[in-house]
Amino acid sequence: MSLDDLLRRNQAWAATKVRADPAFFTRQMGGQQPHMLWIGCADSRVPAEQILDCGPGELFIHRNVANIVAYNDINIAAVVQYATHHLAVPDIVVCGHYGCGGVAAACAERNLSGYIGDWLFITEGARREVDAQLAREKREATPDEFLRLVVEANVRLQISHLGRLSVLRECWAHTPGVPRLHGWVYDMATGLIKVIVDGRPGGSG
Repeated sequence: MSLDDLLRRNQAWAATKVRADPAFFTRQMGGQQPHMLWIGCADSRVPAEQILDCGPGELFIHRNVANIVAYNDINIAAVVQYATHHLAVPDIVVCGHYGCGGVAAACAERNLSGYIGDWLFITEGARREVDAQLAREKREATPDEFLRLVVEANVRLQISHLGRLSVLRECWAHTPGVPRLHGWVYDMATGLIKVIVDGRPGGSG
């Protein structure tokens, strides 16, 4: 698919929206009130809006390789601050996905070099958690099961990192418990989401 094809698709999409709702784009100019902040993987097969059947203005989105929340990442810290302080989103979701290439690369035997290696090293704790879990259960996992478990553990790990950001601790000091933190995993094989950490009142995780 060429860039010209994509531009033609844009024109067709905009025309379709206007035909169905002449005020569609005018309303978008009035500001945004997203329901939540989505921190997801940059994988092109995991588009938040389509997965949740949402339209423009409903989600505030940050994506990176392996849906990582790094303490020293000014980018994600600024996104979280804007989402919480200026947009007042009540919920933040970290969403991983089964079949994540970043998680698979982090679990591979060979060491990754360069920026991607440095970045994926942040997931190391997730792999260790799964190794320890399997050791406690005195069993081995198939390669596919192991990667699925690490994807889930990585979501829990990044939720933990998120909760340690000063910008969120400041929010909770003023409004305890808000924003709520949730951990999800998307299954590309079914299109469904599995809740790993349920941050809703009475939820588990």
